[in-house]
Amino acid sequence: MALEITVGPPQIAIHAAGAVLLTEEDGQILWPSDKGFYHDDTRLLSSWQVYANGEPWVLLNAGAVTFCAARVFLQNRAFLTMEGEVAAKTLNLAIGRQVDGGVREDLSIANYGGTEVCFNLEIVVRSDFADIFEVKAQRIVRRGRITTVWDEASACLTTTYCNQDFMRSLRVRARDHGVVAYANGRITFDVRIAPGASWTAYLTYEPGDEHGYLGAPETPIDACLDSRLNKRLLAWRTKVAKARSSNDGFELLYHRAVDDMGALRLPLTPRFQDDQKGGGTQALTRNFAEGAEAEDPVELVPAAGLPWFVALFGRDSLIVSMQTSLIYPGFARGALELLGRYQATEMDDWRDAQPGKILHEMRRGELAHFKLVPHTPYYGTADATALWLIVLHQLWMVTGDKAVLRQHLPVAERCLEWIDRYGDQDGDGFQEYQTKSKNGLENQSWKDSGDGVLYPDGTKVRDPKALVELQGYTYDAWLRMAVVYDALGRGEDAARLRGKARLLAQRFEAAFWDEELGFYAFALDGEKKKVLSVASNPGHCLWSGLIPEHRAEAVVRRLLADDMWSGWGIRTLSAEHRAFNPYSYQNGSVWPHDNGIIAHGFRRYGFDDEAAEVALGVARAGGFFALHQLPELYAGLQRTETSFPVQYLGANVPQAWAAGSVFSLVTAMLGLSPDAPAGLLYVDPHLPEWLPDLTLSELLLGKDEFDLRFERQADGTTTFTVLRGPVDKVVRRSLSEARRDLASRVG
Repeated sequence: MALEITVGPPQIAIHAAGAVLLTEEDGQILWPSDKGFYHDDTRLLSSWQVYANGEPWVLLNAGAVTFCAARVFLQNRAFLTMEGEVAAKTLNLAIGRQVDGGVREDLSIANYGGTEVCFNLEIVVRSDFADIFEVKAQRIVRRGRITTVWDEASACLTTTYCNQDFMRSLRVRARDHGVVAYANGRITFDVRIAPGASWTAYLTYEPGDEHGYLGAPETPIDACLDSRLNKRLLAWRTKVAKARSSNDGFELLYHRAVDDMGALRLPLTPRFQDDQKGGGTQALTRNFAEGAEAEDPVELVPAAGLPWFVALFGRDSLIVSMQTSLIYPGFARGALELLGRYQATEMDDWRDAQPGKILHEMRRGELAHFKLVPHTPYYGTADATALWLIVLHQLWMVTGDKAVLRQHLPVAERCLEWIDRYGDQDGDGFQEYQTKSKNGLENQSWKDSGDGVLYPDGTKVRDPKALVELQGYTYDAWLRMAVVYDALGRGEDAARLRGKARLLAQRFEAAFWDEELGFYAFALDGEKKKVLSVASNPGHCLWSGLIPEHRAEAVVRRLLADDMWSGWGIRTLSAEHRAFNPYSYQNGSVWPHDNGIIAHGFRRYGFDDEAAEVALGVARAGGFFALHQLPELYAGLQRTETSFPVQYLGANVPQAWAAGSVFSLVTAMLGLSPDAPAGLLYVDPHLPEWLPDLTLSELLLGKDEFDLRFERQADGTTTFTVLRGPVDKVVRRSLSEARRDLASRVG
């Protein structure tokens, strides 16, 4: 009998919009660590510990019950009181927590001993108000002053941090508490419990700034399933495409991805302030907490991930928008709108900004406020601008709404101008990057860690770097924008972009293909020399359609060779590379979103079984992670019959494009290709043996809604049935044919 193994980080994380509570498995926050209660990129609570007369409690079980609520069950050790010793394991402390703006913390102690007990329940609370960047880097600098005020009448502890005009505050209130006091950094309750009885109280933790305080949930955790946030999640589920399958594990993976995406939503409300000083993001998160989320899906964008990236990201939001365009087009609407508003308008080397560029990341903490980091917003991404154009076309293909094209055309044309003028730094026809900011990112592709782009000998690639996938994104963006120009009656502009795409394809083949390696270069370095490290990045060029037909099989086979294929997915870097480390961030680990993009690329060139193998690897891994929740990445260890995936410590869970990879794999295996302007949904299903059937329901295309049933037959083919919706609008067409059709217009 096989043992069931669950893999997951040793922590509890709950969140809502801009608020994140990250604790140890026993619910405590042990300082120093990266745990805490974060709001708007500031750690408001850096230490939380609980004692009975100075003795710590023992963990029984704990875990999140929803994305915004968690329960912790503790038991006492033996401790002394004035009346004598309280025996171990006679008191049980249950802690229930909910996040919604602030945090509500319900406390309940049951006495299972034979005598009355009287003791002090002590809760240690500290606030360091550290910026999230400094917490992550473990380099915290105190710049301002912290003050603490205890109001005995209201049992309220207010701790405030001020540094010039930057202010953050945390207000902790004790409710339904009996006798309570504060001294020596501890909130202390006088607890007296008869045998067989229980004691209850609750605390609220309310974040504050110069605009006031946000409230905490008003009802106890027992009512969390009826909370406002959980009702929003249930409403979210009604707006997205549903999936059913006889493969229960894959169906669970899909449903978990839906819930993760729903939990990571950030709203763009009517009260959004259009500026570049952080006010917009402040309104965005605060309004969510106040319940001002709009019903229109255009109001939502995905946060990148928990706990470090609960903020607006360009690349992440756009990749998620592509992954979810058929499942929920609202993310694409919101991302185009918000990122378009923040499109750079001037040169700013500190923020790596040039006119027309789409942002990388926006923050609201102390470092951003005083411009000690350039994230106000920061524009150090070389791919988001092309991805924005791709998402614009994709949204039109899903909705058929030509008004979207007209609305965003000014932003799109500034994106095109940036690609020509600034993306191609030296005029050689390739996109390259190099930071001009002393605090900028050295690497500005999706592999943006400092050591993410390496020569075969393990040394860092010299700037400026022209990464392989950047050329693919640009090629795809030009072809898609040519289609947009055709739709707007601007044939000359369409022909110009197709000519540029044709020339790029020719130059790319000459500059990036290496005959001896039998693969495409990872990048061109600052001297235009090929970086011949074998990495997963060329797989993105299959997705983009930039790889010529006669090279596709070589790319597919190389990506599935033993040194790249882990069995849990394609590794980011070859196991034969000098810098390979399966436990690293981007030098040998497996990223689900990377694999989802590559699987799409496999199918676009007709490698159906290979795409299904990638999907199986990621799905197998997902089945081992707690709650079937795919993390940002996991270790690139080789899968065996007796192994399981190994977590990467520090990976974001949930993470938006990791969850979105499930939708990528579904649309890849089903070969879904929308053409709402023509009123057609193309399908090219290829279900593998491990996934014999899949039903998608409430799938939107323009104004039509479809329920589709896909079934694998005994001969290995896959049939489809239109259960609901216009039958004549669902047409079988291979993804390979669709790719060739788009590419054939280049000339």
